[in-house]
Amino acid sequence: MRELFTIFWSFLKIGAFTFGGGYAMIPLIQHEVISNRRWLQEHEFGDLLTLAQAAPGPIALNTAVFVGYRMRGYIGSLAAVLGVVVPSFVIILMVAIFFADMRHNPWVDAAFKGMRPAVVALIVAPIMGLARGMHYSLIAVSLATAFLVWYFGLSPVWFLIAGAVGGILWAVYQGRRAKRL
Repeated sequence: MRELFTIFWSFLKIGAFTFGGGYAMIPLIQHEVISNRRWLQEHEFGDLLTLAQAAPGPIALNTAVFVGYRMRGYIGSLAAVLGVVVPSFVIILMVAIFFADMRHNPWVDAAFKGMRPAVVALIVAPIMGLARGMHYSLIAVSLATAFLVWYFGLSPVWFLIAGAVGGILWAVYQGRRAKRL
């Protein structure tokens, strides 16, 4: 029971102190589960993050599900998801109740515009951290894919499908090669 509360509390802190959406939560989740709690190794987190990006839904929520499941199964997933969702739900409820009239306030608008650079930095930080362990060819493929999606408006789904098929074919090839040796 104590471990479930720890999972819930860890994700509650992340959910409560992150602005900018799911991608802004990734460095906080990464720091919490790798450095603070030592629940995962860096390569395991990278695998979970890849899976979270490929799954439908918000990336922070998917990451919480996968980390919670890795720790304590379905009940761990539930604890992590509740931790991530409760702060946002309460904050949005409070905003809807008390601050709906303030949405056109120039001070509030300026505050949100001022937060944008910090949110961009929070998104770029985990990308740089994950890229450190990558081979230069994988970084080149990632940059080329990002360019193709951005410049030509191609759907990232096709690149995810191609990557999955390529990964499966590579695993089959490596398995057959290992059997021959």
